Amino acid sequence: MPKISDTLWELAASEVRHRENGADEEEGDAAGNPPAVGERTVFFVGSKAGGKTTILLRCLDRDEPPKPTLALEYTFGRRARGHNTPKDIAHFWELGGGTSLSDLIQIPITPLNVRTLSLVLVLDLSKPNALWVTTERLLQSARAQVERAFSEPQGSGESRPSKHATPKRELRTLHKDHPDRELINPFPVPLLLIGSKYDIFQDLDSEKRKVICKTLRFLAHYHGAGLVFTSSKSETLMSKTRGFLTHLAFGTEKGRIMATDHSKPLIIPAGMDSLSQIGTPPATDISTLHARTPLDLWKKVFERFFPAESTSDPKELKDPAKDPQYSEAQIDSMRAQKDQELEQYKRNAAKSWKGMDLEFQKN
Repeated sequence: MPKISDTLWELAASEVRHRENGADEEEGDAAGNPPAVGERTVFFVGSKAGGKTTILLRCLDRDEPPKPTLALEYTFGRRARGHNTPKDIAHFWELGGGTSLSDLIQIPITPLNVRTLSLVLVLDLSKPNALWVTTERLLQSARAQVERAFSEPQGSGESRPSKHATPKRELRTLHKDHPDRELINPFPVPLLLIGSKYDIFQDLDSEKRKVICKTLRFLAHYHGAGLVFTSSKSETLMSKTRGFLTHLAFGTEKGRIMATDHSKPLIIPAGMDSLSQIGTPPATDISTLHARTPLDLWKKVFERFFPAESTSDPKELKDPAKDPQYSEAQIDSMRAQKDQELEQYKRNAAKSWKGMDLEFQKN
């Protein structure tokens, strides 16, 4: 950072040294080749109707009404690193349907992009009974796919020279001296947990808010993730959320502000929390709970306060055609008519086969 006292010549000399040392990739190389364009992928998953699209649009400064996500959607954003430099590109994927369409996670996470991938898990704070199961199912599916993608070859396309800069990244691991190393399991790529609908959450009972905040702090720390609470009704909170997302999408400077008071919105950058700061699970009879790991212990305690919502018919939930958020009156009416025609056809076909069977027996 230049000082106010620096003269123009001192600034110029500093810039020359900076370029000679190869630190400024934005200005291209000595052969005159254009500067490399950075590409990253950010994948949004989370609670159904939890505000993922709204957060993404606000991050991209797009003034348009959010629409329900149809299974899996894609968009992109661009951002310049400096004056007269190419714009970096961020690819944004969004998974709709909460946990019901988790099979689609394998589409955006591939060997070609996993080394520049970040995952954003949006959790609806107004529905605490679904928080744990949503986190557990989506992160298990995403972790499995990320590890598969890391283990597979990147493909023939990656062996050709590319104009896009792809930073090298391996599976994330903790430093051997980290005090919580044996107790947590960092997610293999950068992960951000966003608690949405804080405007509704803040009206919950104080004790319930404390349980939710401590539990989400533990989950974020256990997975090596950042954590931020937000609301589409607060520009201040959305601005802080945007800072986290632009860091993942474009590599901007990582924020250092930290807020852990459960009576206020949580803001915790990845790596700045610890088990000692979070404390023990909010229960007086922990010794009576049989848990094999810290994660299992926190789950048992949390589900005492907020029993997990049961899904009575998983197959029903996995069929988007029967999901109310995708309803279209004319299409649904025609679909119902075709279903009736199909059933009638099946009945007629069954009768004709039975008749043929009887005739065969007579012969």
